[in-house]
Amino acid sequence: MKKQSSRATEQQSSRSLLCWIIVLLVSCSTVPPSSYASDISFHGFLQGNYSFNTDSSNPDGKDMKWAEERLQLKLDARKDPLNFFIKADAFYDHIDDASHLELREGYADFTSSSYDLRIGRQIITWGLGDLIFINDVFPKDYEAFFSGRPLEYLKKGIDGIKLGMYPSFASAELIIIPFFEPNNFPDPKRFHMFDPMPLITKREEEKPASTFDNTEIAFRMYRDVAGFDASLYYYRGFFRQPSMLPDSMTAPSKITLFYPELSVYGASLQGRMLDGVVSFEAGHYDSREDRDGTDPMTPNSQTKFLIGYQRQLWEDFTIGLQYFGEYMHDYSEYEKNLPSGFPQEKKYHDLASARLTQFLMHQTLRLSFFAFYSPSYEDYLLNPEIKYNFSDSVWAATGANIFGGGEEWDQFGQLDKNDNIYLQMRYEF
Repeated sequence: MKKQSSRATEQQSSRSLLCWIIVLLVSCSTVPPSSYASDISFHGFLQGNYSFNTDSSNPDGKDMKWAEERLQLKLDARKDPLNFFIKADAFYDHIDDASHLELREGYADFTSSSYDLRIGRQIITWGLGDLIFINDVFPKDYEAFFSGRPLEYLKKGIDGIKLGMYPSFASAELIIIPFFEPNNFPDPKRFHMFDPMPLITKREEEKPASTFDNTEIAFRMYRDVAGFDASLYYYRGFFRQPSMLPDSMTAPSKITLFYPELSVYGASLQGRMLDGVVSFEAGHYDSREDRDGTDPMTPNSQTKFLIGYQRQLWEDFTIGLQYFGEYMHDYSEYEKNLPSGFPQEKKYHDLASARLTQFLMHQTLRLSFFAFYSPSYEDYLLNPEIKYNFSDSVWAATGANIFGGGEEWDQFGQLDKNDNIYLQMRYEF
């Protein structure tokens, strides 16, 4: 259900790609001719990416989660203090029989000794989690992750401004996002997903309008503290997962998908300890439209934390462990107002993960295994993968996504029928 609206905006994304290219070309045209003796690099790749069901067919009857060929082009032009960068993809989707253009990134940089400025579409990564996001509040593409695409496609770009500041006492980043971008969730035509109101097919999405009051603000301050990397975070914007608002709780005929207001206050700390690297991250999610927890259609406020540990046990073998906890505030109000027929979330939700990585054959062969398991919901995700570099420019990877456990509405339990194996092949130039 959530995918329908994103499919409808693909034409808008193509127009956005052309607009950003025009903006960057106009920006380049304002640079004096003498400046064209800049450092210019041009790179890219050709990629095939295919994902096959191993459990059951898709809801639409097809047998593949993903099937595409993709061309990516990257142009990087530097002339101090300016930098222009474009990363654009063109691909053909065999499942939908359609070709697409996608602007992954497209921005202009200005750098000085005391600050730097980036304007345009950019991918931003905050926080310390391995596939667990607390203070990384920027948009994600979960369909890409569950379909077996390269991990870089989990992150989506934002159209905005990033200002980096470097006073003597700390460094800081200010992000301004005037155009809201939601998370991308699995397509209900390709993935079996839980829906609490499956019979209500009339649905519309209401994104936050692009107004001054709705402009998202994110701020991070970071510095070294006693040998540890310490950060403080702040975000004011919206949940990126939509909530469901039926027109009637007793006899609904229409559902509106909306994005409630959200503020996040967080911190993180990372450094060497116990013969490895220890990480700690926490964040408080302030649900500004439901601070008392009485609105069943809006998420309650939550407090989240993450503890991580990574260590190399022997040469070319590393292990990473994480424990994540999420506490729901005003839980009694949530229980009291939850509509009948809706699954009940737990007051405390926890999640553990493990990542094992072994390099062999002069690091040309990588064996990896990643697993999520929730003690509170008893559901899981398993992701084994093998990657081989044939040369510096050619590699291939194959792996699997295995879901199960829990109930049909849990995070991974609802994906139980979506097990798949995938193949990635790439030629880089």
